[in-house]
Amino acid sequence: MARSYTVRQLVTAALTANAIRPLPNELGAASFFPGWLTNELAPQVLALTALDTAVQLKRGRAGRTGVLLATASAIGLGFLIRRATQSAALVEGTLSESLGADYLDRLERHPDRADLRTPIRDLARPFAMRKRAVQVIRNISYARGGRRAQLDIYRPRDTDLTDAPVLVQVHGGGWMIGNKEQQGQLLMNRMATRGWICVAVNYRLAPKHPMPAQIIDVKKALAWVRENIAEYGGDPSYVVITGGSAGGHLAALAALTPDVAQYQPGFEAADTSVSACVPFYGVYDLAGITGDKAAIAMRDRFLGPLIFKKDPKTDLADFELASPIAHITPDAPDFYVLHGEYDTLVSVKQARAFVEKLRAVSKATVLYSELPGTQHAWEVFSSIRSNHTIRAVERFLEWHRLTRREGIDIALNDVPAESTAG
Repeated sequence: MARSYTVRQLVTAALTANAIRPLPNELGAASFFPGWLTNELAPQVLALTALDTAVQLKRGRAGRTGVLLATASAIGLGFLIRRATQSAALVEGTLSESLGADYLDRLERHPDRADLRTPIRDLARPFAMRKRAVQVIRNISYARGGRRAQLDIYRPRDTDLTDAPVLVQVHGGGWMIGNKEQQGQLLMNRMATRGWICVAVNYRLAPKHPMPAQIIDVKKALAWVRENIAEYGGDPSYVVITGGSAGGHLAALAALTPDVAQYQPGFEAADTSVSACVPFYGVYDLAGITGDKAAIAMRDRFLGPLIFKKDPKTDLADFELASPIAHITPDAPDFYVLHGEYDTLVSVKQARAFVEKLRAVSKATVLYSELPGTQHAWEVFSSIRSNHTIRAVERFLEWHRLTRREGIDIALNDVPAESTAG
């Protein structure tokens, strides 16, 4: 039994070390899954390690090596917990520096202390994200195409809404897997309780349906929202789009290409513009435009053969067209970009280059939070880091909605009375 305890602690120590500093380059993708879970579930892993050690010590089955490994793991897990807790100050710093130190005063609901501290009460059930106060209307068809052309609507239960702000969520999964029920739950449920209408969309998947099928479907969903969301209490004139990973790519690409006809075949005249975009750990350079080695490797080894089913050597233009970084103009919408420093699936260099160009070219508000020591997909379930970042995104969205509305009101008030008559 002492040996099995030692083996368990050896595995825990290895997982903790990988979470603190993931393996680089080729081994990084393989280290993602265990590193991601250990990083975000560090409090739970620490509790289990302490309990295991206490039980084995009481039974006299804890060897010296196992206890030393458990101690090292506890120190490492404590470091991970502390780093995750510090994300609260980091994201709040992003907001106050970008929006102004007094931005909180503009919100209708001022954040309480729970919004800015470690959400201990949410850690006991990290995968329980449903909210009784939120109604979910499932499997609404936005186009022909069966389940892959359906969306879900999240809205406050038993509430009459009119002109509520709208958030469209695009799931990730490497453009090959995933569905509308699996991602964005924390953000959508939180925004729905704040009076927003949230729309989670499915889209066709590669390799059966190569790119650009995915962005075309997202555009179809946006067109549907513009035409139909008022029936559910939403405001079709105020739509924000978000998503993670491949969903972050599709959200950013949709936000930056409202006039690209190739992505709206048969519905070219439809309005697919958005007011703002919040991509999480997205892919912004599918063509290797930035020259980043990781982006080029992703293009040649993964995107080309599986997602586009094209050779970038002969069809590079299609990869460039699908790269959000290639579509940045002065008229880009506002962005809040979030990425993890230690993302081993999508290099943080992609986010840095994307934000740098946004800030250089666009006239929009651009926020960027780079989370230290953070892996890919950190906000998929409830954790210290995910709760703090989701609450920061909520504050950004509320600020954006209110300032956008005030801007419209100011513009209307500036119009001479005779211009608005009749």
